[in-house]
Amino acid sequence: MKILTVSLLVCALMALTTAAVVPEAEPGNRTEPSVQEGESHSMETYTVCPSGWTGFSGRCFLYVPTPLSWANAERNCQNRGGNLASVHSFNEHHVIQSMIWRLTHTYPLTWLGGYDATQEGTWFWSDGTPFRFNFWSPGNPNNYRGGQHCLQMNYGDHKKFDDDFCSYSRPFICARKR
Repeated sequence: MKILTVSLLVCALMALTTAAVVPEAEPGNRTEPSVQEGESHSMETYTVCPSGWTGFSGRCFLYVPTPLSWANAERNCQNRGGNLASVHSFNEHHVIQSMIWRLTHTYPLTWLGGYDATQEGTWFWSDGTPFRFNFWSPGNPNNYRGGQHCLQMNYGDHKKFDDDFCSYSRPFICARKR
């Protein structure tokens, strides 16, 4: 009986520790269309990105529809060789939004790699790049109730940036260099 109990506990522990792992897109690389920054979206060059990823301006982006907390989403992106996406221009924002629309036919609230948990009001990208592109929705970031430290996109009527509670589960965008 003890062996059965221990076996069940071990199985339950394994299930809980792997519950936040989202499987990666099918293995292998393929050539994905990539739009270079500053070019028209109709002019495409080709960058090698893993299957399921979208190339743009030297990086590859992946929409992961499985809702996770911000920290678990960041860990998931790191397991894929990247980070939650940083956004450095309106063109990048547009490409990411277009990718989400193409896959979901909607604009769900989606985690990006921005956070201000280390100092309120000082925003950083989890990939270490400078946070210079501001695309906040009106009245944001507002740190509502003193605890909103993570950046989501597609907020409000204009589908812009918003700060939200990091514990909320959202789909997310991973990015990696290519």
